[in-house]
Amino acid sequence: MPSPLPLDPIEEAHRQWTDHGWGAVADGMAAVTSVVRAQQIMMARVEETLKPFGLTFSRYELLTLLTFTRSGALPMAKASARLQVHPTSVTNAVDRLEKAGLVRRVPHPTDRRATLVEITDAGRDLSRRATEALNAAVFADPGLAPDKIDTLIRILTELRVRAGDFDTGEQPGKWH
Repeated sequence: MPSPLPLDPIEEAHRQWTDHGWGAVADGMAAVTSVVRAQQIMMARVEETLKPFGLTFSRYELLTLLTFTRSGALPMAKASARLQVHPTSVTNAVDRLEKAGLVRRVPHPTDRRATLVEITDAGRDLSRRATEALNAAVFADPGLAPDKIDTLIRILTELRVRAGDFDTGEQPGKWH
């Protein structure tokens, strides 16, 4: 872990924005920059935890998504949609996971144009072990006091809804 900086660079950038006549948007700049930096901090913790398992977060997400399905398989396009990533990213993740024996491509039983990605027993085992490590090292303590986590999730959910990230379907969820 690097040594903390002697000052908050985002606060300094906010001051500079204001001094340069952009005060009306300085809070927005600080908000965006803070979210990006927080994402970098969290991803560093996640990647460090997953490294001993030979997984990146995107490969871990795909394995774990497959463990949550009834059959252990999903069409590649559906996996892409659920993970909110470009189909090429799923293809690349499947290539790596397949090479490691953690998933396999199988023909779709009713749609000859589609290919399913199916988790193997080794993939299930690795996903379980990686999840246990993430739960202990990252998710149990994401870096905020427990009473702040729900507030953060609500704020980020509102941002995602406003950005059109998902449709609330007029049914309130836990955080919206």
